[in-house]
Amino acid sequence: MSDDWWYRRDDERVVWRGRPRLSAALPEAVVGGVVSALAVAAAATVDPRLVAGVVIGIGIAAWAVLRVRRTRFLLTDRALWAKRGVLGLTVRRVGLEKVQNTAYNQSITGSAFGYGTVVIEVAGGPDLEFRRVSDPRAVQTAIAERGGGSGDAVPGSIDQWRSVLRLVREIRSAVE
Repeated sequence: MSDDWWYRRDDERVVWRGRPRLSAALPEAVVGGVVSALAVAAAATVDPRLVAGVVIGIGIAAWAVLRVRRTRFLLTDRALWAKRGVLGLTVRRVGLEKVQNTAYNQSITGSAFGYGTVVIEVAGGPDLEFRRVSDPRAVQTAIAERGGGSGDAVPGSIDQWRSVLRLVREIRSAVE
């Protein structure tokens, strides 16, 4: 497995890496199987040339499996990475300082089988989702521990805030 789709900065360390479970391809694989079965039935009853529909059904199922297998998620001590694509490639990097909030959710089957979706709210951009990953709670916790959206620190120094207060008081006295 090659890691050439993301770049490591200086002493950056990988905290977690994952991918969607293969079961994420199941709905499309079922559709592909149904299309193939219908093509075989149509070929047997209507026209033998309709057996070509089996290729379409297999293509649908194969595409779904490839889409899931080529998706990767990565958490380093500096950023979140998501890679998707079969023919083309989309790689997204979100610095941890841009993470505002994280959450995870699990369906009933996800709770039973230990998978779910981790949702990452990103400042100034669309949210990022790690879908159908194993142990989403641990992934969400790892991101939240390293994310920039803790809200604990007040931006600026005391002197900067005193000058802001002085300026606001001057504006208030000028208005009154």
